[in-house]
Amino acid sequence: MPYDTKQYDIKDVNLNDKGNRRIEWADNSMPVLRQIRDRFRQEKPLAGVRISACLHVTTETANLARALTEGGAELCLCASNPLSTQDDVAASLVRDYSISVYAMKGEDHVTYYNHIKAALEHQPYITMDDGADLVTQVLSERKDLIPNIIGGTEETTTGVVRLRSMAKNGVLRFPIISVNDAETKHLFDNRYGTGQSTIDGIIRATNLLLAGTNFVVAGYGWCGRGVAMRARGMGANVIITEVNAIKALEAVMDGFRVMPIAEAAKIGRIFVTLTGNKAVIRKEHFQEMQDGTVVCNSGHFNVELDIPALESLSKARRSMRDFVEEYLLRDGRRIYLLGEGRLINLASAEGHPASVMDMSFANQALSVEYLARNKGKLSNQVHPVPVEIDHEIARLKLRSMNVAIDDLNEEQKAYLESWEEGT
Repeated sequence: MPYDTKQYDIKDVNLNDKGNRRIEWADNSMPVLRQIRDRFRQEKPLAGVRISACLHVTTETANLARALTEGGAELCLCASNPLSTQDDVAASLVRDYSISVYAMKGEDHVTYYNHIKAALEHQPYITMDDGADLVTQVLSERKDLIPNIIGGTEETTTGVVRLRSMAKNGVLRFPIISVNDAETKHLFDNRYGTGQSTIDGIIRATNLLLAGTNFVVAGYGWCGRGVAMRARGMGANVIITEVNAIKALEAVMDGFRVMPIAEAAKIGRIFVTLTGNKAVIRKEHFQEMQDGTVVCNSGHFNVELDIPALESLSKARRSMRDFVEEYLLRDGRRIYLLGEGRLINLASAEGHPASVMDMSFANQALSVEYLARNKGKLSNQVHPVPVEIDHEIARLKLRSMNVAIDDLNEEQKAYLESWEEGT
């Protein structure tokens, strides 16, 4: 069906009052972004810059949107996941902040991509992505937009992997800043944000007790570390599966059991994938799982779970609770899939706490400003967030927490820059 070209496509614009209060509540925990918004309001560094953003439509994203528009940007926002939109927030962005939004929780595949197409009708100078779907659509379907695009930003690991593949294969046509690789993003958002919000999503969906449960975490990157740490803190017996020997060794040193997924499948009760890869839990694993096993995903795409394989093993399925689907296997065992295999922390919960997204979205805002000020100066590659931006965000965050640190004195600076002094 043709996509919509009106100014928004959301569930119900009349949900705005609740959404506006929730946006304000999140803003209370986002002091760094608030300081950036105040400066943007005065300086207008993004005046006339059209931005198309494909992000999770949450209260935290709403405060990023406020900062960008205060800076003069003309923003159009669509969802980066069919289940991550908070409909009341979308309503508030439209009615209270006059921002074009194309997103609704539970949208189907066709609507999801129609919304991306609608966001690109905005003819952006800058793209903002969480998963690289927007850039992929530009490069495959809307190449006519490329001459006017200054660059883009990318929020998450999966998107960065896709974009680096584009750059390696010579198809990336404009520069991208990898917000995900900023230290004030991945060290905190991926570990503490994903750790807490994933556990929150699992508990909200299932109301299961984690203490004493065999809890399997597939992938021990920054996100996996966070989930494993939080699950252990709630008393779960955490098992790690990995393909990277160094990460697996680190998990062992951190005190976790490490084993292949085929072995973990036989003893796990709750499984969560955070790898960025596909078919991590497959047919042969579902065949080994115990009755009542819960499987979910906190990586960006639902392909981490081989859902078609699970369907092929099943003779019936039914909804048990919100975001809990029971698959009845032919031998009578039951496997429960959470949130359609999509990001469980956003499907059944609210995503990361605002205080950690404060740093991630501060990186987004300042990276967009950097792109605007360096138009034509960056190569068509994936670039890191400039170190000075990363450090400034850390300084602002510490200041907001009333935490002071030391400065190097001149003797110490000279020592670090010299080679003459020894033992």
